[in-house]
Amino acid sequence: MPDVLTAHRSFYDAIETGDVDLMSALWVDDDATMCVHPGAKPLYGTDRILRSWTVVMAGVGYIQFFLTDVEVTLLPPDDPNTAVVVCTENILSDAGSVESFSGGRAVCTSILVRHGAGWRFWARHASPLMGEQDS
Repeated sequence: MPDVLTAHRSFYDAIETGDVDLMSALWVDDDATMCVHPGAKPLYGTDRILRSWTVVMAGVGYIQFFLTDVEVTLLPPDDPNTAVVVCTENILSDAGSVESFSGGRAVCTSILVRHGAGWRFWARHASPLMGEQDS
């Protein structure tokens, strides 16, 4: 499981540092890959997904993700080739100036598949969480 979590965390590292090459290395190269950004329609195909992340990363000055409620399910359990990772993203970003920050929360489901000796993203879906945090 640590390899899955390492790949999963690397995704957020890529966003936080604006590393397009790292982001590209984390996705399976296939027309059937899928990504849903919060409030948007699904994007299909690795090229479209990577373009969207490049635009997102270019438009963000500072962003940091604090992940909580991370749950990993490996399928099949005895010799997994698929991992489902569900987490809460607690997001801190600049609000247009050095003195101003804003926060947000989203729930995210990522599907990673075994790729050689590691794991790569096949699908990702994030949805904003509204209102008070559950106890």
